[in-house]
Amino acid sequence: MTTIARSRTVRQIVHPRPRLVGASSQVPLFDGQMVRYVNLDSAASTPPLAKVRQAVEAFLPWYSSVHRGSGYKSRLSTHLYEQARDVVMRFVGAQQGKHIVIFVRNATEAINLLAHRIVLEPGELVLTTRLEHHSNLLPWYRVPHEVVELTPDGCIDLADLERRLKQHAGKVRLITVSAASNVTGILPDIQAIARMAHAYGALIALDAAQLAPHRALAMTGQGEAIDIVAFSGHKLYAPYGAGALVVPATLFADGEPMLVGGGTACLVTGTGISWATGADLEEAGSPNVIGVVAMAAALEELMRYGMEHVARHERELTRYAARRLRTIPGLTLYGPSWEGMLAGKEDRLGVFSFNLEGRAYAEVAAILANEWGVGVRSGCFCAHLYVAHLLGISEADSMEARERLIAGMPVELPGMVRASLGIGTTKRDIDRLVSGLQAIARGEIRARYTRTEYGDLEPKMGQRTFEAHGESFLS
Repeated sequence: MTTIARSRTVRQIVHPRPRLVGASSQVPLFDGQMVRYVNLDSAASTPPLAKVRQAVEAFLPWYSSVHRGSGYKSRLSTHLYEQARDVVMRFVGAQQGKHIVIFVRNATEAINLLAHRIVLEPGELVLTTRLEHHSNLLPWYRVPHEVVELTPDGCIDLADLERRLKQHAGKVRLITVSAASNVTGILPDIQAIARMAHAYGALIALDAAQLAPHRALAMTGQGEAIDIVAFSGHKLYAPYGAGALVVPATLFADGEPMLVGGGTACLVTGTGISWATGADLEEAGSPNVIGVVAMAAALEELMRYGMEHVARHERELTRYAARRLRTIPGLTLYGPSWEGMLAGKEDRLGVFSFNLEGRAYAEVAAILANEWGVGVRSGCFCAHLYVAHLLGISEADSMEARERLIAGMPVELPGMVRASLGIGTTKRDIDRLVSGLQAIARGEIRARYTRTEYGDLEPKMGQRTFEAHGESFLS
């Protein structure tokens, strides 16, 4: 039921928190006991919103190919597909006429497209940072680039960034940075970075995949403008294979698209091609209309609820989780100190990366899953440079591990356990995580584990349970 908050000066309607598909799912433990699943892996992917499922189910009977079809279903599909661009514009605070929205599969494809299409003149380069997810790091290895260093506690070193901008004297074409870390949850000072970029004639691009589900975005109208934004639907409660890249309308005016095919050309003759313009140029082939409709439905639902309410809910849970996790014996939390966030002096996402003394990270994750019904992630989270920095691993040690991999020798990669919160997380979920970690710290392990052919740890009893469950979907 809608809650109505009243005061003497304002009457504010607060919509109910959006519902998630599968929020009450029961999963089997190693001994066959069924428990409610606790999803603490939102930093990887989020479950669909109930509104998203409803939108997809309502649209499916009307699904058709978009653009150039004269049938009613094709025209309707085209209308919804193009309308979704307006929804994305509103969600990120972009401006009609100034920006275009290009639909892609995810933020990874968006940043690869950006790296392929941005035109670097001789001597120009791109700056990225050691904090980045591989999606905003590896694409830039293909072009002239430098990697900005971090402070000892894992924040972007703004002094090093400014030093590089001065050193290259107007030759930095682009600074590309994560708007939020998928490892520590920290929020870099994007406004400061944007001011630096523009002062030295560079553009700023945000990998907003981790930020977009948790905080409001404003490319224009609030503080320093943001030039480029990329995000993924699968982290935004719409896991149907769509994402978006929002760029200045003039940015890709020169050059050829990354992918060519249907829809990218206006005219093809035996001697040449007249390319399409705008978003059409970058969206080769039949697009993922269902994914785009799903993503638009998710953005509409989040805006209806209000990103300020999302942030308020998650801040409260983040403080609660930080306080509880810090009481567990032998647990090390990585990244900048949580004191500022706990004191209400800084903002931070609910992403907790940690290790438990005496236990391998993969073991901790397996025990939480199979004995407590808690889903977390373990490893390096596709952020090897950042995780190595936080763990104090030297470049020499990393190179030695790389040489062993090249030689086909076994390598036990370092890593962490990560628990991450979302709009559906509750204090009960955090309490279950903490209870599991406390039991592990006490040595209370109930199952015996073995490695599968994929290298995962599974309890010796009931290894086929989830395989049989998965097979049932296709039978």
